Amino acid sequence: MKHNLSIICLFFVAAYTGFAQESLDGLLKKHHTSKVPYISVEELAMPNTQALILDAREFQEYQVSHIKDAVFVGYNTFNLEQTALLINNKQQPIVVYCSLGIRSETISNRLLKAGYTNVYNVYGGIFEWVNNGFDVYDSKGNKTNNIHAFSPEWSKWLKKGNKVFN
Repeated sequence: MKHNLSIICLFFVAAYTGFAQESLDGLLKKHHTSKVPYISVEELAMPNTQALILDAREFQEYQVSHIKDAVFVGYNTFNLEQTALLINNKQQPIVVYCSLGIRSETISNRLLKAGYTNVYNVYGGIFEWVNNGFDVYDSKGNKTNNIHAFSPEWSKWLKKGNKVFN
């Protein structure tokens, strides 16, 4: 009986640990609508990638760290009409990112609904960008190791850099 109880306890611990340790792929699949294609951070970093890069995080996140040449458009403050002024034509390549790719999914969908046809969401967002060793910049245009980590819960996906919360 004692042996059976130990096996049952071990099973529950293993099951709980397995459920608690969700993969990034699993997390993003829960939020992905399949309407917006992903672009990998490696593909975005290629020298010939000619796209308008939009940062769909909040302004304090953008100020701490952002991808070079990314334009802040926000999430809660996103304004489609203002963003449209940045876009030359509806076929122009547009890449949207946030911390992980969830908020940028929402903004990317809004762009698609407005008729933009070449919109991509960065798989894993700025966290995946940093985790793969690509540079980010602060509000003064300087390279930084500080990464706005959004929240303690979401920061578990950021493996490199100095996590900043504000």
